[in-house]
Amino acid sequence: MVETISGLVEHIIFRNEDTGYTVLVLSGEGQEITCVGTFQYMNQGEEIEARGHYKEHPVYGYQFQIESFQTKVPEDAAAMERYLGSGAIKGIGAALAARIVKHFGEETIQVVEEQPERLSEVKGISERMAWEIAQQIEEKSDMRKAMIFLQKYGISLNLGAKIYQQYGQGLYQILRENPYQLAEDIAGVGFKSADEIAGRIGIRPDSGYRIKSGLIYTLVLATGQGHSYLPKQELLQRAFGILQVEEDILEKYLMELAIERRAVIKEMNAGVAVYGGQLYHLELDTARMLRELNVHFSQNLKQLDRQIRRVEQTNHMQLDERQREAVREAALHGLFILTGGPGTGKTTTINAMLRYFEEEDLEIRLAAPTGRAANRMTEATGWEAQTIHRLLELSSMPEGVSSGIHFERNVQNPLEADVIIIDEMSMVDIYLMHALLSALSVGTRLILVGDVDQLPSVGPGNVLRDIIASRLFPVVELKRIFRQASQSDIVVNAHKINWGEQVELSNKSRDFFFLERQEAILVLRVVIALIQEKLPKYIQANPMEIQVLTPMRKGVLGVEQLNPFLQRYLNPPHPDKKEKEYGHTLYRQGDKVMQIKNNYQLEWEIRGEYGIAVDNGVGVFNGDIGRVREINEFAGIMTVEFDEGKYVDYSFKQLDELELAYAVTIHKSQGSEYPAVILPLLTGPQMLMNRNLLYTAVTRAKKCVAIVGSVKTFQQMIENKRESGRYSALDVRIRELEELERSEKDF
Repeated sequence: MVETISGLVEHIIFRNEDTGYTVLVLSGEGQEITCVGTFQYMNQGEEIEARGHYKEHPVYGYQFQIESFQTKVPEDAAAMERYLGSGAIKGIGAALAARIVKHFGEETIQVVEEQPERLSEVKGISERMAWEIAQQIEEKSDMRKAMIFLQKYGISLNLGAKIYQQYGQGLYQILRENPYQLAEDIAGVGFKSADEIAGRIGIRPDSGYRIKSGLIYTLVLATGQGHSYLPKQELLQRAFGILQVEEDILEKYLMELAIERRAVIKEMNAGVAVYGGQLYHLELDTARMLRELNVHFSQNLKQLDRQIRRVEQTNHMQLDERQREAVREAALHGLFILTGGPGTGKTTTINAMLRYFEEEDLEIRLAAPTGRAANRMTEATGWEAQTIHRLLELSSMPEGVSSGIHFERNVQNPLEADVIIIDEMSMVDIYLMHALLSALSVGTRLILVGDVDQLPSVGPGNVLRDIIASRLFPVVELKRIFRQASQSDIVVNAHKINWGEQVELSNKSRDFFFLERQEAILVLRVVIALIQEKLPKYIQANPMEIQVLTPMRKGVLGVEQLNPFLQRYLNPPHPDKKEKEYGHTLYRQGDKVMQIKNNYQLEWEIRGEYGIAVDNGVGVFNGDIGRVREINEFAGIMTVEFDEGKYVDYSFKQLDELELAYAVTIHKSQGSEYPAVILPLLTGPQMLMNRNLLYTAVTRAKKCVAIVGSVKTFQQMIENKRESGRYSALDVRIRELEELERSEKDF
């Protein structure tokens, strides 16, 4: 039930300056009320009228949750003295406030609001100080008025503060003319939010601002699905579904976007493609840098082969001819791609390359897209590997820039290395690839390693496949399954799945099991039994290390249903475990959680003895998994420990960046490896339930795969070669540049 209370902000107990989360004591009507809320501009000594509701906190008792408020002008000299003496105005304390009120008496309110320059009449206040006080009062008054204006259109206090910080007094013009600008300028505001605000303000549905913003929004949504562009007709169809505006009007404003260079319309063999301006130029620039890197290093081939043989002998390796070819190509070219499935000897080949380049006294750097993949690379090679973000030295944005991504290593400050090897390349999207290439000098060897049959990156583009598809760079694909790997049914069955062959499900295997169940409740019971009882002993692993993977988000066996179910059994409630409910999710100390979006500004630290920070940095990425270590309701913070001992403090307002991770989608598992994988399978959309997805899930397991559910569904997935296609054209851009160079030479 919504209630209204009013009173004096007696004391601010806590304020998080970044988020605005505030705990305060409101004094009024003969009582003191503890209030909580998010607001950037409330100060001690202010009189407010607040709307909200009471809630009971398990530790701090009854609190009033403020949902909206407005500041009341002090009604008399005594109230103004309390306000001025509260510290709300920098430079005025209690003693000076008393002198001001004594000097002006009942005129104090009028002087402070309308003639603040007269404050210099008071002993101890110079003309300069009076001017500074006047500025502060005007700014606070402007912000209060802005908040009242924004609240009329249903804009929350938190968003209102962001809008004011972005535009200041210009917000009135922005909102009246083009509220869709909010979606472009302010993090957390999307087209739909801006469209709702525009509707309340009275912006017409056929407004050019609305249509252009909606077209850009349609392209952004496509980017979130992995597309670099959309075919023009598909863009118009999707945009119509959002905007409900006729196609000829959409086309008109699409042309305006192209003229403004906010979109690029590109004729291709398959038809007309429409890109967001940035993505087209990223794709084109990535193609250019790839071609520039692809230099040829002149070497005596016989001598090179002798060196490779010596590396084999010295390091007790036995390479097959394809692996030797891979080392040879990596030595001869500035850009080389090594691909192959599990058990085909990619790691052995990388190790041979490392030994060869080491003998050549070259500076070598290793990296992978995720922390887990980098750790695996380190374990497999004995060389230190980093995330690509760490390799490029991700840092906070420069002063004055509020969002985006900034790497210290770039065109102006390239990496100092002779050889860079990147593993798990299927996970790398066009943004990260462009950043990596921007930090490389021509002459640096770049070796890209990955399994082209894995799912593509979460972000836009199909980088590894497109580079291979261009047919302009040296590629070696390893196909032979080595003897040791062939003893693992995980490896053998993964290849059978990839080749479209049926898998033996007799359960005679030591590491690949199929437990047939036809009802969801029975599947869930088996999953719990496997995690709690069977697998921890069998593979010598903690239950939290065992990962449930599922094709879907929705449905009984989707992550949204599985996670609260698994939480109940794997991390049940306890009086010693603090909890925080956010949206539809209940977080509990000890929970397994996942970051679900890239946040390049989120700070982390590695803590040593006594919790003292020994290292720090910025950036937490989509797919990173950690554990909830602390929930501090008073400070409004939840602390999560990620891999490598990285601790991150999330304000409660940032919890939409996390979700429970007892079960994760197969897409989100890319680049990870788990001691055991449990895969519940019953039914699902045909487009989703395909061979590619099943192959990726099986290859995530190190020691054991347990599939629970329908044999028929499993077999149908093997037979289903359909993949969710994505629109990307890095290969086209590469070939275009090649043809352009040839035509220039001919000319």
